[in-house]
Amino acid sequence: MVELPEGARVSDALDAAGGATSEAVLAGVNLARLVVDGEQIVVPDAAAVVAGETEAAAANPRSPRGEAGGKTRLNIADAAELEQLPRIGPAIAQRIIEWRIEHGPYASVDALLDVPGIGVKTLDGFRDRVEP
Repeated sequence: MVELPEGARVSDALDAAGGATSEAVLAGVNLARLVVDGEQIVVPDAAAVVAGETEAAAANPRSPRGEAGGKTRLNIADAAELEQLPRIGPAIAQRIIEWRIEHGPYASVDALLDVPGIGVKTLDGFRDRVEP
């Protein structure tokens, strides 16, 4: 555990903890995101990244045409997957991803209401097709 000043970023936390190991995969970590008091920051290694991708694929299988066999997972979906949702085009799909990068993982589907361009009506149109 490390203590950081208010306004510290994930990169500051990583530095204070001694830096990333040689096995760390930083590509999936938003180093510029502000740190929240009490949070745990997990930096995956290659095995965890592969395991997570395999788990996500099993939980959300898709046909080559993008038809969902399960719910779209907001915390891992790419723009093409998000665009399969009703009333979600390229611009809003990108905003969903940018919000996730800036604020961290979606804790609930309702957090989509914080994304510019998504209102209650839009969310209600696909709420049953998504999960964090």
